[in-house]
Amino acid sequence: MILQLYVLRTVATRILGAALILMSILQILDLLDVTTDILDRGLGVAGVAYYAALRLPRLFEQVAPIAVLAGGLFAFSQLARESAVVAMRSTGISGYRIVAMAAPAAVAVMLLDALCGQVLAPRADPALADWWANTTPVAERKVPAPRTFRAGADLVIGANASADGRQITNLTIFRRDAKGILVEKVETSKASFDGRRWTLDKPTTTRFVGDLAQTSTAASTSWPTALRPQDVQGLFGDDSAPTAASARRALQNGGSDRPESFYATHFQAAFASPFVALVMLMLSAPVALANFRSGQGAVLLTAGLGAGLLFLVANGMLTALGESGALSPILAVWAAPAIFGALAARTFLALEG
Repeated sequence: MILQLYVLRTVATRILGAALILMSILQILDLLDVTTDILDRGLGVAGVAYYAALRLPRLFEQVAPIAVLAGGLFAFSQLARESAVVAMRSTGISGYRIVAMAAPAAVAVMLLDALCGQVLAPRADPALADWWANTTPVAERKVPAPRTFRAGADLVIGANASADGRQITNLTIFRRDAKGILVEKVETSKASFDGRRWTLDKPTTTRFVGDLAQTSTAASTSWPTALRPQDVQGLFGDDSAPTAASARRALQNGGSDRPESFYATHFQAAFASPFVALVMLMLSAPVALANFRSGQGAVLLTAGLGAGLLFLVANGMLTALGESGALSPILAVWAAPAIFGALAARTFLALEG
């Protein structure tokens, strides 16, 4: 038990240290671009802190894999240099068990990464965008460009949306028949979501029958659609990756402005991305069995770092192919973790003997 806590503490502290250093670097680089604007708006240090806090979930998403890789390499090399691994193996503890002792640290990063990507960041991003837009000086404000997207079979154009995604202004809905021919156009100044359904305020409906166009108005009408406020936030917000829930809704006739392959890939990626932390731990694990006196340790350290970076590049390339539809979403998302995880396991098995 004491040995397990020692290994876990060593790995966890190194991963935490690497994550804090990497996040600090990214945070500083990010603040260099915006601090002057925040201070010019009279928001002061509190505004800088608020901006930095809302950026933390996305920053952690970016650094989590590299933090596990760097932290694992430093921790396992320290254990090997201190002969702690040799001492543990002399008592009958296998290399597999040593890696298992360190696994909870990677699992914690995996869970926190999933929390940031699926829960925290999707809430922080719209809040940050709304705060930034509302604090922009009036003279510098720009009218946002209309957004075009699909909501089921409907083609939709919206001028703007509220920060919570519950209201869309200057909305135009184009409805088509099974052959793709335009049969109806609905225009409204505002569409609101009350928690159960969308309501169009004073809509003007134009129906096309042959060469005729029949126009009618109403005080309000419901809009039957699977679109949800979270989808609206994504469609009108910055170009961020959809969550598993929003990707699933897009595939089930919710709001979408990308090809189906894009959402299918990100639906798979939402489940695969957290496991990247475990792959990084496996890539760093062979260092624990290295002999640093013979120079093997330096070789394995370099190989582990290179393999981790190559894994991130390969994973990104395959994901891009999946988004474009050139590759199956499942293959695009899971191939790199499976291949590099298998290579890491094979290397560790060879060293373990």
